[in-house]
Amino acid sequence: MTFERMPVPTEQDLKLAREAFLENEPRDLFYRVVTELIQLSIEGKTHITLPEALAVLLQTWNRSYYRFKPFDNQHYTNICNLLECLSTSVFRFRERSILSLAKDDLSNIVEIFDEFEQVLGRVGAAKSLHLLAPKFFPLWDGAIAKAYKVTLGPVGSNSGKYLKFMLSVRHQCKQLQELALQGQNLLKRIDEYNYCHFTNKWI
Repeated sequence: MTFERMPVPTEQDLKLAREAFLENEPRDLFYRVVTELIQLSIEGKTHITLPEALAVLLQTWNRSYYRFKPFDNQHYTNICNLLECLSTSVFRFRERSILSLAKDDLSNIVEIFDEFEQVLGRVGAAKSLHLLAPKFFPLWDGAIAKAYKVTLGPVGSNSGKYLKFMLSVRHQCKQLQELALQGQNLLKRIDEYNYCHFTNKWI
């Protein structure tokens, strides 16, 4: 599968993006809290369920989506059903790095993304998958996808596009492996750069 070979941000780019992100984006707090909640839920160390933890972040981190779609009981039930059916498949990727992405994974990723997209939309699907497997599934939004030469389509048509996006991000991560060895989550740092540079033009 062909994909766009994007320029690789430098370590200085990532540092500047991190500073701009923390200065301008207060929702990073929700990301850190929900990431911890999800881990505790998986380990059975909290009464908060996995769907509840995910719902908290979706209503803050994906608020533009819910301007047009109510977060009602039926939607929450759909999230619960989605996770009940697919959490085992998604958690196979939880401890993996995007650098380990292999040909055998491709069809599974397409199927998983499509199911998540049907319930959570094209951006919410990526955000949710990232939370469940934070070093494997990258984040995107419309502006970021466009920068990566991916044109988002209607719901149900973006799983193959997300896979191409993943391949582009994996290529970037391969060039930044030394940072990964320093314990940084490169997917989160690359997303911060993309969000600051392409989405908000802060840097």
